[in-house]
Order: sequence, then C-alpha cells, then structure tokens
Amino acid sequence: MFILFIVLGGAAYGMTRYRSVKNSVNSSFKPSGLTKERDVSSVLKSKKPVSILLMGTDTGALGRDYKGRTDSMMVITLNPSKNKTTVTSIPRDTAVNIPGYKSVSPAKINAAYSYGQTKTAIKTVQKLLNIPIDFYALINMGGMEKVINQANGVDVTPTLSFKYEGFSFTKGEKTHMNGKKALAYSRMRYDDPQGDYGRQTRQRAVLTALVHKSSSVSTLLNQSFINSLSDQTQTDLTFDELTTIAKDYNSVRKNTSETHLQGNGEEVAKQSMEVMKKSELQRVTNFIRENLDLPHAETGDIQYKSSQGSSVSKTEEQINDIGMQKSTSGTKGNTSVAESNSNNGYRTGTGSGYSNSGY
Repeated sequence: MFILFIVLGGAAYGMTRYRSVKNSVNSSFKPSGLTKERDVSSVLKSKKPVSILLMGTDTGALGRDYKGRTDSMMVITLNPSKNKTTVTSIPRDTAVNIPGYKSVSPAKINAAYSYGQTKTAIKTVQKLLNIPIDFYALINMGGMEKVINQANGVDVTPTLSFKYEGFSFTKGEKTHMNGKKALAYSRMRYDDPQGDYGRQTRQRAVLTALVHKSSSVSTLLNQSFINSLSDQTQTDLTFDELTTIAKDYNSVRKNTSETHLQGNGEEVAKQSMEVMKKSELQRVTNFIRENLDLPHAETGDIQYKSSQGSSVSKTEEQINDIGMQKSTSGTKGNTSVAESNSNNGYRTGTGSGYSNSGY
C-alpha cells in the first residue's frame, strides 16, 4: 500500500517522515515464499517496468478474524519510459485450477490466498495470465476503516444510488465518508447491476480517494495515520526498493489505463463462477505484457474451461479428476481482441488525477 501512497501521492513525503515510513515499511515486510520469476534488483536498477499484485483481503470485515480470501485482486504495472501505469482487475469469482490444490479445483481465484496465502495467490495469477509478478501488496480491507478514519475520511462520488448497511448513497453526489461508510460503499455487490465488476470499481474509487487524501502534508505528518496504515498492510517490497520506485518511477502518474477480465457466469462445482474465454485471457495478457515491455506470449493455461456453452455442475469426484489437467476445449466461439476491447473498453486518463481510473 505504501507504494501507492508514495508513488501516486506525490513528493509530499520528502524527508519529514523518512524514519516513520521506513519503520512502517519494515514492520509490514513479509516475503511471499515464492521464487521470483525475474531479478527484481536488476529490473529496478535498470529502471525497467515492474509489476505489483495488489490484493485486498476480507480479514477483519464484519468482525471476521480468520485469514480470509482476497475480495479484490489487481495487477498494477509501472512503466517509467512510457510514463504510464496500468491497472488490471481480476474478478474474485474467476474459475481456475489452483496450482498445488488439485483436490479443491476448479475453484474461485479468491480462494487461492486462503489455501496457500500470498505464495499461492501470486503463483495462480502468474500462471493464469503468463505474466511475472515482481512484488505484492496485501491490504486488510476491513481494517481500512481505521486508516480512513485516521485520514479524517475521504470524498467519493457514488456511481449509482443504493442503500447498504444503514447508509444511503446518491449517484453523482459527492459524499464525505468516514471509514465505516466508505467500507459499506465498497462492499455492496448484489444490488449493483454490474455485480462484482461494479464492486471492484467502487473499491478502487475509495482507495483512490485515500491516496489523494494521503498526499496532503497534514495527513502525512499524522503519526497515527502512518501507524494505522502499517497495521493493515503487508508487502515484500523492502524500504530500499520502495524508495527506488518513488524516485525513479514517479513519471508513471502521468498516464493510466485500466481494464478487467470479463467472464461468463456459469455454475461450476455447484458454485457460481466467472468462466474466462481464452481470447479474453489473451487480451489481458497482451495488455499487461505490453506495459512491461515484454514480448508477445501465449496466455496461461490454468483457467477452468467449460466443455459446454451452458451451465455445468460437477460432483466432488469429477472435480478431483479435473484437477490441474490442461484442456483443449473452451476456444469455440472466441471473440476477437477488438470485440473484447469493445465490450471491456480500456479506461484511460492523463495527469495525476485518478478520479475515474485509480486504485
């Protein structure tokens, strides 16, 4: 999370909070346990594009205290030579065969973290899209209520009108939200016509508003804000790596492009999941690899592939048989990249204002 506040929040940090931020980053540091696909030290030294997997867990929300699942997953790429950031959202209900967990596959991608924590979550995303993940950042979304309160709330303009958990939200009306209200705004799912896709958009809007708020000197000088932030985040970015990105990748704030994986709802293993077509996965793989300045490559191969166009239901025995096997089915009726772009149009923006396409 600190990477977002320092890179996107601007240079307001300066030296005023150097030691506090360093201590906070150190307290939040935790290796994923997965061998990195690239030499990240060399990548940063050469100022080459980097990727970060940002995950929001549901731990702490509604009083939960278990390790939880990932309510949100976003792949962020930072390319200083192109002055560009990309944000790719992965729906939590995406149907995948989780690496190393054959007996429970296919499963929703948000279960990867609960089974093998950050190591398995990162591996799953890498194999799904055939992309390298250089770093990760984990945010306790339930605990973000405390962080937002320490920042004295955030201002968000709702994209639709609804009532949830005792709060009312009006479309197009700029609203000041405390932590509890912001969490309610970002959590509502079933009354949104766009379902989980709409929830992801609202969640990013709240995080974006917090990033903007954190760029103010008064917020950054608030020791309670710094402490609360470190309490709710975990990352494998070292302090030196973080400061390198803040110094050498600051230009990525100038342009941002955003997209998301768009699937088809099906019943898989007696659960409602989002099944991704090969063409859609390839589109997103191309989108991410392009901003990482990597050559074209075929997308990953662990997605669940329906053998029929209709809903399917699997018994436990059938699920175990499916496991991690590769399938050649599922390509029938693929849409072209152009059609995918039309249906899931990239949202782009310029400058440092991320009101529509932030994190």
